[in-house]
Amino acid sequence: MGPIHGRVTAAVLTYDGRDLLEGMLPSLAAQDLDELEVVIVDNGSTDGTADWLRETWPEFKVIRLEENRGVTAALNVCLGAGAGEFVALLNNDVELDPRCLGELRAALGACPQAGVAAAKLIQFDRRDHLDGTGDLYFWGGEAQRRGQGELDLGQYEDAEDVFGASGAVALYRRSAIAVVGDFDERFHALREDVDWSFRAQLAGFRCRYVPTAVAHHMGSATIGTGATDFVLYHNWRNGIWTIAKNYPIASLARHLPSILLVQARNLAIATRRHKAGLWFRAWRDALRGLPVMLRRRRGIQAARTATVRDLERAVAAGQPSRSRRPQLAMGGRRQLPPAGPERAQRGAPIVVAGGH
Repeated sequence: MGPIHGRVTAAVLTYDGRDLLEGMLPSLAAQDLDELEVVIVDNGSTDGTADWLRETWPEFKVIRLEENRGVTAALNVCLGAGAGEFVALLNNDVELDPRCLGELRAALGACPQAGVAAAKLIQFDRRDHLDGTGDLYFWGGEAQRRGQGELDLGQYEDAEDVFGASGAVALYRRSAIAVVGDFDERFHALREDVDWSFRAQLAGFRCRYVPTAVAHHMGSATIGTGATDFVLYHNWRNGIWTIAKNYPIASLARHLPSILLVQARNLAIATRRHKAGLWFRAWRDALRGLPVMLRRRRGIQAARTATVRDLERAVAAGQPSRSRRPQLAMGGRRQLPPAGPERAQRGAPIVVAGGH
């Protein structure tokens, strides 16, 4: 097969991340890729990021949002930026291998059914350890970054389908975005990428993991470690909305015991950690937003092209038989930094991008 062509728009979402961009942008500028345009979306930074970018990187386009819009709305600005046939969403705390975006583009070019491609993420400080090889989803409502924290022994060197792409480095086909739609801004932050991946699978698109597209990911560069109440609340609430919007009736009936088990475990853990009030508030607000989600569900399910059997295969894709079920954390997933390009600042009312 000859070379795959098509312009790539690389969109980086940042908030008060000038120091991170100083390390990240040189690797982006060094991409071995023709037809590349770079757009930096500054989500209301107060550290002079926009002015510094215009002075230091005049060849890059800067979109400055006057105020922080939250991660999901700002990510939709990224999706709409530029004119590329492909759109790369990038965290500002990654260092890209020179071939990374080119390999992702080649994978999408070789697989017309794929709507998004996922990179192989390596931990920035421990370069023999994985940070993620695509995202997995479990019917109980859990989401997990595949291979995160594992020693890299070559166990994920096969190009294959996975459920979704980690937002740290992901390449989207713009024509797939036109079908699936933007990220759901009602989510505000956290799990909007999981919801998009689910909608993409329902619409018949696949996600390809590309082991030759390598990036080193700092992770937790903005929030540090641990789960804030903001992260827990949005994980819990948005996880419920993901199920309500996307599960076909047959899937909901079949997997209801797993869903209830996850919720019961989360409540038990929340109670043990004195977070039961937060868990109930997440459920209260999820129920308040349910009429909107059910209206959106009607459109999603009416446009669904994947069968229930197709969806079962999509959820199972990429799950190694040797891996353990994910340890349930307070958000229904492992106690790890959340998947997606969002980061919640400790104590801040708005989640902003900046590495995960």
